Amino acid sequence: MEEAIAMNGGDGPNSYTQNSKFQEQGSDRAKALLSNSIQEFLDIQESLQVFSIADLGCSVGPNTFSCVQTITKAVRLKYKAHSPKLEVPEFHVFFNDNVTNDFNTLFKALPVDRHYMAAGVPGSFYGRLFPKASMNFIHSSYSLHWLTKVPEEVLEEASPACNKGRITYVLSSCEVVKAFTSQFLSDMEAFFSARSLEMERCGLMALLIPCRPEGTLPSDSIFCQFFECLSGALKDLVKEGLVTKALVDSFNLPIYIPDASELKKAITSNKHLELLKMEEVYFPPMLTSPEEVLACSRHVRAAMEGILCNHFGSQIMDQLFEKYSEKLEEFSKMPHFIRVKNLENLFVLVKRNSLA
Repeated sequence: MEEAIAMNGGDGPNSYTQNSKFQEQGSDRAKALLSNSIQEFLDIQESLQVFSIADLGCSVGPNTFSCVQTITKAVRLKYKAHSPKLEVPEFHVFFNDNVTNDFNTLFKALPVDRHYMAAGVPGSFYGRLFPKASMNFIHSSYSLHWLTKVPEEVLEEASPACNKGRITYVLSSCEVVKAFTSQFLSDMEAFFSARSLEMERCGLMALLIPCRPEGTLPSDSIFCQFFECLSGALKDLVKEGLVTKALVDSFNLPIYIPDASELKKAITSNKHLELLKMEEVYFPPMLTSPEEVLACSRHVRAAMEGILCNHFGSQIMDQLFEKYSEKLEEFSKMPHFIRVKNLENLFVLVKRNSLA
């Protein structure tokens, strides 16, 4: 059973709309890579009338609109550079996310000056979303670290991979890490298989995904450490009697932060896809003041409140994220934070090859 992950909707103080600055920073750092990749690798089709673009895991904005603007601008420039007299095709943009996503907020925020036609496509991107060979360009950022589900053996008490007492695999046994790694690779196989069918021949796909440094442990990823702080906050609520230990023991976040080699393996195992580019993108998380700590806490709340409410109930969310802010502040003062303080992401460019 897939987890129906969705960011907080609306535009209130805990919404994803108001609390997605981390993703905005990462996308801004990757903007030049995205634009330059289109200039370098996009094949111009002179007879093409409609250029189809998909943004997978679009959430509710505003970052998805910025990414789409970068893509359409770069495609338009590539066409004009190819031949000033060549007519640029019309753009049709498909915004995709899970069925529980707040598409109403997304479409209310569509830019009025956009140069494309828009459509919503609800459904998991780990399965097929579009007809065969219909997509010219596919984009996704900050979505592929979400797994379809927590590995089943992690929640089975009799399993060697049981992860009782933890909500992540970060400081867990090798068996737990292997279970999460296997789930990630299985999900990636499904993702790239679906995309290889949907992309037209020589179509492009650009991905931005949180990663950890090559050859490092999960604990060396600051993303993973953020999740461990959330684990610490839940344990504090158990001590205070606000949450039962059994409820925490039965919860794991369906998240995996890979290294570059794991992502490369998933791409190159698909004979229809060619890996063109894989580059690291860094930016600091900014936890140097109480205001920045609060901003980080709100970001995580906007992304994870839905899945946490489903398991623990909405009544503890305020207390949980107060504790979480405290844990983040404690972490920001630790020597380990100084060592792993940069947020690492991978920009990946993939091309659909000409094989049938």
